[in-house]
Amino acid sequence: MPVAPLLPFTVTPNRKSAIPTSFRLTEKFILLLVFSAFITLCIGAIFFLPDSSKLLSGGFFRSSPAVETNTRTGLESSNSGSAGNVERVLDKIKKDHEQALLEAKDTLQKRPEDIKNDILNEKKKVGNDGPGQGGKDVNNLPIVEYRRPIGATGQEPVDPETRERRAKIKEMMKHAWDGYRRYAWGSNELRPVSKQGHSSNLFGSIKGATIVDALDTLYVMEMFEEFDAAAEWVEKNLDFNVNAEVSVFEVNIRFVGGLLSAYYLSGKEVFRRKAVELGEKLLPAFKTPTGIPWALLNLKSGIGRNWPWASGGSSILAEYGTLHLEFMHLSRLSGKPEFAQKVMNIRKVLNRLDKPQGLYPNYLNPNSGQWGQHHVSVGGLGDSFYEYLLKAWLMSDKSDEEGKKMYYDSLQAIETNLMRKSSSGLTYIAEWKGGLLEHKMGHLTCFAGGMIALGADGAPGDKTGHQMELAAEIARTCHESYARTALKLGPEAFRFDGGVEAIATRQNEKYFILRPEVIETYLYMWRFTHDPKYREWGWEAVQALEKHCRVEGGYSGLRDVYASSPNHDDVQQSFYLAETLKYLYLLFSDDDHLPFDHWVFNTEAHPLPVIRKDQTDQPNEVE
Repeated sequence: MPVAPLLPFTVTPNRKSAIPTSFRLTEKFILLLVFSAFITLCIGAIFFLPDSSKLLSGGFFRSSPAVETNTRTGLESSNSGSAGNVERVLDKIKKDHEQALLEAKDTLQKRPEDIKNDILNEKKKVGNDGPGQGGKDVNNLPIVEYRRPIGATGQEPVDPETRERRAKIKEMMKHAWDGYRRYAWGSNELRPVSKQGHSSNLFGSIKGATIVDALDTLYVMEMFEEFDAAAEWVEKNLDFNVNAEVSVFEVNIRFVGGLLSAYYLSGKEVFRRKAVELGEKLLPAFKTPTGIPWALLNLKSGIGRNWPWASGGSSILAEYGTLHLEFMHLSRLSGKPEFAQKVMNIRKVLNRLDKPQGLYPNYLNPNSGQWGQHHVSVGGLGDSFYEYLLKAWLMSDKSDEEGKKMYYDSLQAIETNLMRKSSSGLTYIAEWKGGLLEHKMGHLTCFAGGMIALGADGAPGDKTGHQMELAAEIARTCHESYARTALKLGPEAFRFDGGVEAIATRQNEKYFILRPEVIETYLYMWRFTHDPKYREWGWEAVQALEKHCRVEGGYSGLRDVYASSPNHDDVQQSFYLAETLKYLYLLFSDDDHLPFDHWVFNTEAHPLPVIRKDQTDQPNEVE
């Protein structure tokens, strides 16, 4: 509600006002009641009058000039007898009406704090649009009109059992968060058995990985008290001015992705500011002869290098190929095209190279621009590169034709060269090493079922049904990898050789570190098929997590899923809160909670909004 109309009813400091037009308290109360009734009447008229579509599309919600132009053109054409144009216009009006109703529904679900933030952001925008401001705020960022995307929060499921299960997963999130807050607040991660903080060298000396990773999960689950505490920590304590080496990939997907998602969900400017600040500190990683970024970067000196074990100093496909979503949004929110240019250049380098059998090897030398050893995997070292090709196309409102072609071409090569069936009929994705197949599938590879399902609708030709079948088969295989263990949680990798199927045969592949990929595929398969088995499989995982991973201080990974009793590794990974619990929660939520046609999840499950083609006239929109 605008602030201005309330100003006449504000009590003045001087109780005995000499202004003859001032109102007594009773008069103010009566006028406020009349005003409230008028507003209620207006809102009722908007939603219930037969011509509400005109009001919604043209008055209450701003429609784009393109819509107005199309409508006018359609009406003129109809006068000349063009029935096709009329049908298109009517269809457009219907879609606008449905969109407006979704926006209205979402607005009604906002909490008072978010409405207050919207008002403050609007006032700040008006204040900064004055002469001499140059469209910048106090942090030298362009003024961006915050519009909360649809589906940021959802409603309770109607089905009692589903509602009860979703509530249980929220309780699991609270247990994980409370343990971290009590024993490891400010540390990157929690050791839930020994009840102390845990830090990985992936983040250098940056702190608070769990806080940033969990922000959007807290918001999505409407744990607003915890969200506000996390936001306060980010505002006061999150510091990127460190003389330390970090993983560009991990910092991008967890910190940049988490901050971007928290901004888009809540509208809090601190998240946008921190995301852009960190993004700028990552840019020196691209200072290589080819523009293919280093894997490791010192945030203070800007000096980068690659992992010493990575094929003669090569960059890794899943690392340099998993920056696109975040960097496109950084360009949008910062007004700096450099972020988008950096990731688009990666594609140029890749498109100049020959692909063995149409496949992308995991290693690429950033100095020579040539492939390293020919090792291909849809699991570790390769996985999220393919995911980001598809999601870049979807996030662009399906305008990124280059990303689309690269994805479907690579998926065809994967199906031809890597996908195989076991003797009992389990479909799996093997690894390719110099032309020879290793019949091993990693837990990380299990995300592919969800990826293939997500892209099936846009598949070329008549392959949609075929790709959905592939996705379902991979989901089944990954479920079997869980079902065939003693603890009903999946190993890090499982094999299809030596007479075994979907079972880990090596001791260093039998651990479980609270990974999300199998649950992720269940979520996508549920959304696209509504087959109840995917919710049942998800619930099986919940029961196993509760029975074997839950400890007093939080949740711990397991050293051997084939052992008769759990042996805890004493680490609560930040991605357990960011991904595993979020995917489980959404699995038992309605489809309009973070709907896939409005949101795209980064590889750490941080939801980012689709950048609409019809919004390219908006400030700092990436085309």
